Amino acid sequence: MLAQMSQSSSCILLMPKLHSMLLVLVIFEESRYNYFERIAFTVEQWTQLYQVAKSKNLQFGCSVFSSESLNQLLNTGVDIVKIPSGEVTNVSLLKEVAHTCDKVHISTGMSNFKEIDVAVEILSQVKELVLFQCRSQYPVPADKIGLNVINEFTQRYGIPIGFSDHSTGVEMSIAAIALGAVAVEKHLTFSRNMYGSDASNALEPNEFRILATGAKNVWTALQNPIIKDDISDLMEMRKVFQKSIAVRTSLNLGHVIVESDLIFLKPEIGIPASEINMVVGKRLSRPLPARSVIEPSDLQ
Repeated sequence: MLAQMSQSSSCILLMPKLHSMLLVLVIFEESRYNYFERIAFTVEQWTQLYQVAKSKNLQFGCSVFSSESLNQLLNTGVDIVKIPSGEVTNVSLLKEVAHTCDKVHISTGMSNFKEIDVAVEILSQVKELVLFQCRSQYPVPADKIGLNVINEFTQRYGIPIGFSDHSTGVEMSIAAIALGAVAVEKHLTFSRNMYGSDASNALEPNEFRILATGAKNVWTALQNPIIKDDISDLMEMRKVFQKSIAVRTSLNLGHVIVESDLIFLKPEIGIPASEINMVVGKRLSRPLPARSVIEPSDLQ
């Protein structure tokens, strides 16, 4: 299990031994630079990641932080280039991405509209550009998510909008999809107890599976609008659950029906409950036992 000790990069690692419940404490003291240097992938590893993604019919995307990292990705293979929040104001990098990449995602977690306007304009010629609402807090509380910005982005830029979710659950991503997000970014970890800058705020595999299934279902619903007046496939169910007009007590031949004479019973096999106005005030053409469903032929 891993837990932060302070605001520095120090942490404490608790490791249970295989044959006992004793805990061994290992303390790491490292700078932010050393942390990223230690976890960095080699060119060969990037290539392997790309190849694995292709073998699974997945698009491979990655953030770029410099011209060097962009060129490395273009050489090893990449489908989507992401502009992380901290690079939105890096005009030089944005221009290079605009000239070399077809699919680009922009995260806006630390940006205001003025900065986003500039970035979107520079990248406007990209074939597939998606702008992500994001909040650079880890984790971000519900009152700072900014789901309203999805609609604001849509109206302001007229391009596909995504959602980068730094909350601890799945509900904000599902809500964003319902509001029109075409893509969702969510951190995934094998365990939130792992040592890493995002692990404690990420979803574990079973949780991520729930999100993926939910997202797919919501997108399916949004992409398949229904015609509310078309209920042809519900007619049999209607007959089972909707009601017919029946008499409350036994009524004699010639009785003039008043509303208090009537009750409403399932299934809908006689005159529907909605047609009460065609029954009240009519005279019976035959006597009816209590709880009998009224047929049109029973009325004069």
